[in-house]
Amino acid sequence: TDASLGTSEFIKQANASIEKEQQFRTISLRFRRNADPCTETYCKWPGGHYVIVPYEISLSYTSAERKIIVRGLLSFHDSTCIRFVPKSLNTRDYLYFFSGAGCSSYVGRQQGKQNISLASGCLNKATIQHEVLHALGFRHEQSRSDRDQHVQILTKNIKPGHEHNFKKVQTNNLGTSYDFKSVMQYSKYAFSKNRNHPTILAKSNHKLEFKKAKEMSDNDIARVNRLYKCSE
Repeated sequence: TDASLGTSEFIKQANASIEKEQQFRTISLRFRRNADPCTETYCKWPGGHYVIVPYEISLSYTSAERKIIVRGLLSFHDSTCIRFVPKSLNTRDYLYFFSGAGCSSYVGRQQGKQNISLASGCLNKATIQHEVLHALGFRHEQSRSDRDQHVQILTKNIKPGHEHNFKKVQTNNLGTSYDFKSVMQYSKYAFSKNRNHPTILAKSNHKLEFKKAKEMSDNDIARVNRLYKCSE
């Protein structure tokens, strides 16, 4: 995968071979953003001063690959109250990182072993953060409830069968503005029939490019801290 590509391009290419019917994947209808309504009831990770999220990394990864994943997890420690810790024998709910078909994660805390697929093309800081943000309860930027004020979706340019990736959903935006620099924002050409025809345009500036996020933005960090009440 071209290292110059943005997060959405890494994910799109890594997921290129996945069938639409597959239920476990980042690009499916379930996996969207900002904070999912489920975070108000059952899918937030519990915590007090710190929010402890246990994890396990598949032994199929090389030592170097495991270090990349761990560095991605530790990046949350620098700016949020989320703390990722290796699972113990008695841990019930935890994240399990494995090399599956592409880059994918469920939204919010599930029960038991919770798979996050990170294939070889997904092993970069931004994509790891992207998938972990899903697991923490966040959806994609272009699907947030107020997106029509900020972006125009060009349905005619979307590949048939991928229209669901652009469906607007009700989200808890946590008092933050729309963010083109978010690691959760798809590129303007995501799922395009033709690379020269965009599927998403910024209403404020149709020439704006938004595919170069290399790590979480300030808004991404603020949303985690607000959802999990990190300042309290």
